[in-house]
Amino acid sequence: MQPGTARDQLAQKLNAAYGAGLLSENTLVFRLDELLSSTVIEPKRLIGDITWRVPRTWLASLADRVRAGLGHRGGEPPEALLALDWSGGRERLLIGRHPSCDVVLWSPNVSRRHARLQFRDGNWILRDLESTNGTHVNGVAVGRCELRPGDRLTIGAHSLTVD
Repeated sequence: MQPGTARDQLAQKLNAAYGAGLLSENTLVFRLDELLSSTVIEPKRLIGDITWRVPRTWLASLADRVRAGLGHRGGEPPEALLALDWSGGRERLLIGRHPSCDVVLWSPNVSRRHARLQFRDGNWILRDLESTNGTHVNGVAVGRCELRPGDRLTIGAHSLTVD
């Protein structure tokens, strides 16, 4: 999976919904702005209310395949995307419960300063900051590891798909 693939697919879905008359221009602009400017993206907030009603034809089958391409598991969009800047425009992100963190996850099982992401040599490196409940990448507890697009980062009860 290439960086930004999930965001591109969400943008395509929003554009298709606008083209089909399911979204107004203002709603499209608002949602695209949220998609492109946020670090954590919740696909269900952006496209969860869009319902495609097409007859069961080859077109419906094509739409199902497009929707499945968006999905993380079984065609469902991920709970949230962690939209990282892979160009090096940002060097560091702090994840935690405290409001001063770059990515704030409001949950009692997230430490105030839970994990740090550092951009180094074209890669994002995750480091758990000795959090109480740990950090998991693709279901494995980690202290420090390299993140790749498509990885599933679990911090407390929050699941974030790296994009």
